[in-house]
Amino acid sequence: MSVLVFGKTGQVATELQRHPEVLALGRDAADLSDPEACAAAIRAHRPKAVINAAAYTAVDRAESEEAQAFRVNAEAPAAMARACAALGVPFVTISTDYVFDGAGTEPFAPDAPTGPLGAYGRSKLAGEEAVRAAGGAQAILRTSWVFSAHGANFVKTMLRLSETRDTLNVVADQIGGPTPARAIAEACLTIAAHLGRDPGASGTYHFAGAPDTSWADFAREIFARAGRTTTVNSIPTAEYPTPARRPQNSRLDCRTTEAVFGIARPDWRQALTQTLTELDIPT
Repeated sequence: MSVLVFGKTGQVATELQRHPEVLALGRDAADLSDPEACAAAIRAHRPKAVINAAAYTAVDRAESEEAQAFRVNAEAPAAMARACAALGVPFVTISTDYVFDGAGTEPFAPDAPTGPLGAYGRSKLAGEEAVRAAGGAQAILRTSWVFSAHGANFVKTMLRLSETRDTLNVVADQIGGPTPARAIAEACLTIAAHLGRDPGASGTYHFAGAPDTSWADFAREIFARAGRTTTVNSIPTAEYPTPARRPQNSRLDCRTTEAVFGIARPDWRQALTQTLTELDIPT
């Protein structure tokens, strides 16, 4: 084993486990509610790199469980980062477009001002700040709209709803880049290896699928490729209220990631076809 991964059942963690050099720790081995246990696991395994692919991702529930969200999304990554810095081990942690306020229509650069709209975004931003403060060779990889054949995600939700619904109302004024979990996993491994050779590449990076689209158009593409006849009605965010506010602009400027690591934005449409194949859905 050379890469220690926190998270075992999540979308990115599942994809990371395709690689033989990865050892993934589930909650039974390292509960992110216990940050010191995470640090202890790093010291015990002495890996060549660490990837944090685990998080508190219940965006709406975080509004009433902010303390727990901060423990998992801020305190645990901070403990991991400090342990890695002490051992001289590269550390990669996954963050989110939710650290931004979603204003405007231009893609957010990695150094753009942050302004989370809710508890989940605040907890992830606090985690970013703590990881940076820990020093060492580390990278924060912000991504968005993750999907795969595993776990809970928009693609699987749309497919499930299309089995019983002829028409669906889907938000059309939130724009972002759907991102395949497999591509995120590959990016994390590439970045971790690069940091091992060049700690000076440490920093904050963006990685999202292309082209940018709306949730409504994403749903239409899912149904078209899956041969579903469900009609998508475009609605504004205001007609789909949720406990936590969502950023309307989730576009991420990923040019620095490609320039430093040679990682281009993946085409989510190709990845969608692959995901449907994995789900045994003819395309």
